[in-house]
Amino acid sequence: MKKFPLRDIFLILLGAVLQAVGMDMFLIPGKLAAGGVSGLAQIINRYTGWPIGVMIILGNLPLFFLGWRFLGGRRFLLRTFLAVVLYAGLIDLLPRYLPRNLTGDSVLNALFGGVIMGIGMGLVFRAKGTTGGTDILARVLGKWRGIPLSQSYLITDTAVVLGSALAFSWTLALYAVVALYTSGLAAELASEGSNIVRAATIVTEHPKEVSEKIIHDLQRGVTMWTGTGMYSGKPRQILFCAISRSEVNQLKTIILEADPDAFVVIGQANEALGEGFQPLNP
Repeated sequence: MKKFPLRDIFLILLGAVLQAVGMDMFLIPGKLAAGGVSGLAQIINRYTGWPIGVMIILGNLPLFFLGWRFLGGRRFLLRTFLAVVLYAGLIDLLPRYLPRNLTGDSVLNALFGGVIMGIGMGLVFRAKGTTGGTDILARVLGKWRGIPLSQSYLITDTAVVLGSALAFSWTLALYAVVALYTSGLAAELASEGSNIVRAATIVTEHPKEVSEKIIHDLQRGVTMWTGTGMYSGKPRQILFCAISRSEVNQLKTIILEADPDAFVVIGQANEALGEGFQPLNP
């Protein structure tokens, strides 16, 4: 249980339920291919009538080895197998209990289906698992190349979208792209959180005054190192600190008062972990 805590089991179960709901209530009735193995199963179902959930399980079997090899061995396999079986089983089970064809508007189907599916994927990712299919390929691309999840889905799902255009229509295929991109953004938000912070780099000739005011007024830590201005050839003191979005204007005021000639770069960071921010937990 230490390797598979109850928190992760709950996240995988909740994620599988949300994905199945998004499929059964919006994407399948709207004939919008979900991408990956799920989208391929929808296309095959269009011509054969075979159960989508069963085909998802069969289609994922060869991909389990890839995930086992590159994404965590037994731990990955157990979590992914649980997520895939729950997700696929619920897709075939929930239509008996859920309303279908809520709307004939393809835009609404794409947006709501994409967001619900994406949140479900993100919860499974947060539990250190995947929902199989191209999720495995997306995670591998993210691990090897640092490609964001939203871009990974577009790369790996292109062939399925083209297939859906032939099975359904080009118009529905384009709406499916909207659903895929939306689900990727939602998955990224759900898996990584919304703790976006600002990272400030300050080049100043008065590092002591600037850092003291940041520490005292904002209660934020500051790190200093020495650099060299390549134009002037002179040594420069460089300060670095992480702040919340609401503290940006306060930081600018502090710097202006302490050193009006300072050079400041304020960028966006997806997360800040450690003292004063989120705990450093996996």
